Amino acid sequence: MLNAELNQKLKKMRKVNKIVIHCTATKEGNNVSPATIKKWHLRRGFSDIGYHYIIGIEGKINAGRPVSRAGAHVKNGNSTSIGISYVGGLDINGKAKDTRTEAQKASLIKILKVLKNIYPQASIHGHRDYSPDKDGDGVEAHEFMKQCPCFSAELEYLDLQPKSFKPKSKKAKDKLNGKKQSN
Repeated sequence: MLNAELNQKLKKMRKVNKIVIHCTATKEGNNVSPATIKKWHLRRGFSDIGYHYIIGIEGKINAGRPVSRAGAHVKNGNSTSIGISYVGGLDINGKAKDTRTEAQKASLIKILKVLKNIYPQASIHGHRDYSPDKDGDGVEAHEFMKQCPCFSAELEYLDLQPKSFKPKSKKAKDKLNGKKQSN
């Protein structure tokens, strides 16, 4: 009976083919709770917190919206993705910056490995990689609609990408094609 129940649950699972990394766009060192983020999202008209997981500055992985439900974190991509956000993304002056602590970096890798075990064909992207590619060669900094997550998720997690990975960013496309990276 247990196998039959598990098979039914697996049949009902949402199809996930992408994992999207975000930042909360909050100032460095300001640890924001999932409850606070949920309040922000409810004020914006969401039915719940938009992210599935939130990683605090101390590295704690917090559950957000249940993975069984589509998130509210990337336009035109919520139905088949999981959203993970780290707390931070702005320097003390409010400018975009990769503010991840070592604990957050370790926790991101930990949750990505767990999710990749469940969804091995899911590719990993940063929210900014969903910006329009205006010149057709991959999304570049001048095309970013936002900086989130303030680092190149596609490149940083290249070793976790599926063999079928199709990068959205120019940097990841160039890396896969053996071209030298420019800053």
